[in-house]
Amino acid sequence: MTVDSAALLLEGPWRHHFVPANGSRFHVAVAGPDDRDAPLVVLLHGLPELWWAWRHQLPALAEGGHRVVAMDLRGTGGSDKPPSGYDVPTLTRDVAGVVRSLGCDRAVVVGHGVGGGDVAWAMPAYHPELTRGVAVLSSPHPLTRRADPRSGLRARATRRMAEIQVPYLPERAMTRGDLVARLLREWGGPRWPDPAALALYRRAALVPFAAHSALEQVRWLYRSGVRADGRRHAIALRDAPAVPTLQVHGGSDGCYSVSRAMADGSVARRLGAHYRFEMLSGAGHYLPEEEPDRITALLRDWLRELG
Repeated sequence: MTVDSAALLLEGPWRHHFVPANGSRFHVAVAGPDDRDAPLVVLLHGLPELWWAWRHQLPALAEGGHRVVAMDLRGTGGSDKPPSGYDVPTLTRDVAGVVRSLGCDRAVVVGHGVGGGDVAWAMPAYHPELTRGVAVLSSPHPLTRRADPRSGLRARATRRMAEIQVPYLPERAMTRGDLVARLLREWGGPRWPDPAALALYRRAALVPFAAHSALEQVRWLYRSGVRADGRRHAIALRDAPAVPTLQVHGGSDGCYSVSRAMADGSVARRLGAHYRFEMLSGAGHYLPEEEPDRITALLRDWLRELG
């Protein structure tokens, strides 16, 4: 069984658009004014989600006068699914291209989890002139993950990531098995996922090439660690200029382990005075959906601080 990506363009207090960027076409859900002078906020989903993960934040952040865009990353939802380009540097070019296609030259980038969080962390390294600020949910800084196992994957997530490196079988598990449900349940909090989210993300994995594309992004994150492209990426991250940054983590995240002491130490030293860390006790990995009110309040407060 396959699913047409048009079935994922759910209606709500937002508008669906398709924009060209970096040689591909990307689906975005947009809320707020179409005025190019309105401050732009770009929302990036994690695994195994799509734009709909930000359904609570889209209208709420737009109420503050922001132009809010939830983007389907390359290979996901309604966006193009080319056979290559799932490395983080290319994904940052996708985001930068979408921002420019929307008529803007600067944006705040908000990323979540495995995938979206990695892209958000990398935006200042590759597109500093475009990146006004970065908010990252449920994703340790990539350099911290490399340096300290305490801010790395939890044991079960480590096994899951190792399984994903195998060709073909993980794709089959996403489309014909229960891998989508297992990721949501293993990484989320005790009340997650809700039935509507589980059903939608299972359908999204059935869009042709979507499961393979999502897994290729995860594969690059871990395989590149011992390759030249991964070393170049690490250098770019180390040389990145500091921008205003909000990092939020759930105390019951089943994927990543992050300590406040580590965030207040190495990450704060790297990012300087405009870095803020928040730990949400009892929350799991899928913060925008598990804790929509708390995440919306944090983002609105932080965006007000940016001015």
